[in-house]
Amino acid sequence: MTGPGGDPRLPATPDTIVVFSDLNCSFAHLAVYRLHRARRRLGLEGRLWFDHRCFPLELFNRTVNERPGVDSEVSVVGALEPEAGWRLWQGPDWAYPVTMLPPLEAVQAAKEQSLNASEQLDLALRRAFWAQGRCISLRQEILDIAAGTGAVDTRALAAALDDGRARRAVMDQFEAARHGRVNCSPHVFLYDGTNVANPGVRTRWVNGGFGVGFPVIEADDPSVYTDLLSKAAELAAEAA
Repeated sequence: MTGPGGDPRLPATPDTIVVFSDLNCSFAHLAVYRLHRARRRLGLEGRLWFDHRCFPLELFNRTVNERPGVDSEVSVVGALEPEAGWRLWQGPDWAYPVTMLPPLEAVQAAKEQSLNASEQLDLALRRAFWAQGRCISLRQEILDIAAGTGAVDTRALAAALDDGRARRAVMDQFEAARHGRVNCSPHVFLYDGTNVANPGVRTRWVNGGFGVGFPVIEADDPSVYTDLLSKAAELAAEAA
């Protein structure tokens, strides 16, 4: 689905907010938590929806998202919103997810049921990985997590995963994000073209880049989420 002017990055409807991200991205976990919290605080649940799109870091970087880099972010990014759920990986190294493509595909597949099913699965997968240390690359873990949401038909999701019907969406979204059209994970887009990359957070790396050094948060302004949700609500109201 494309937005105004056929732009594949934009929402198809004014009451929808597109979120490009990867599941194995601490900044995206932070952003998604804040989006849900802001929507709930503003009383916009059931009125605005999150359309999760794929920004698969492993395809952009042509390698796994290295655990040392991920671990270096947890205490820094996690300190901004401890209640989002964080902990360092506690399992054996061989159980650490090497790919996020299967759970990204599952989130797309759940859209066949509803955007609510998709966004609830996305949120549950993030919590399962970041807070519970579960290997969300595995089919059975994905289905178990989906069952726990109470919003996803797991039989339908299993059928979609088994025939790969949502795989094309993952690759189409990757293509839509390439060549600098989507800056990073996370990057949020509204129907009118308003967009913010890594909303409210400015960071730099010290003593080396991802996987070598560690991040330092230079600025953090959570109010940007109130602004984004309020703007989306205005766009939806104008279109009603």
